[in-house]
Amino acid sequence: MKRSGPLFTLFAGLALGLFMLSLNATTGEGTASYGTQPAASVTASPSKAAPSTASPSSSPSASPSPTRSAGRPKSSYAGRTDDDTSAVSVSVNGDKAIAYFCDGRTKESWLKGNVEDDGSMKLSGSHGARLEGKLANDRIRGTVEVGGHPYAFTAKKAVKPSGLYRATTEVRGAKVAGGWIVLPGGRQVGIVRRDDEPSAAPPIDPETGSVTVDGEQLTARPVVP
Repeated sequence: MKRSGPLFTLFAGLALGLFMLSLNATTGEGTASYGTQPAASVTASPSKAAPSTASPSSSPSASPSPTRSAGRPKSSYAGRTDDDTSAVSVSVNGDKAIAYFCDGRTKESWLKGNVEDDGSMKLSGSHGARLEGKLANDRIRGTVEVGGHPYAFTAKKAVKPSGLYRATTEVRGAKVAGGWIVLPGGRQVGIVRRDDEPSAAPPIDPETGSVTVDGEQLTARPVVP
């Protein structure tokens, strides 16, 4: 009976030691399993946010729509004033325009400006000259004011060789500048200035633009803004 006491104590100590080892092993595994949870949640968040960066580039408002006036083709218009004293021609290219008023004797004016989307235009020239009109149905209806006098006019779309022509050069030391309006039907109205002195212009060959001024051969060319 005296021998059983130490053996019992030994077995009880071994059992207690095994229990403590088992408890420590279980606690260590539990700590490792919880440690993996935050890593999984961090790596998942960037993949969800990535698609949001593609939406701004697909916005349809990024490219502006072109205006109608900027795409308007080159064209010329020519006609007479309502009082039949003068001629007016307008050359249009996109949203730009150049006009020429001429009475075929001494009064003339070159004007330029912009054409709006609705066809309206306000052109200006030297000495306060101005033209206001509107392009619609292949014609321009408006008023041009030159020398303080207003002239209402209608200029219809010109078919070559009708249209607006100009030539500038130097002849025998004098600066020569000429403007011509070739009306539908072939009638011409123009002025040539020699050192700023105006006079009626000789007729041009509408097919080639050839014209003789003071014995010199010149070439009048179509006016394009």
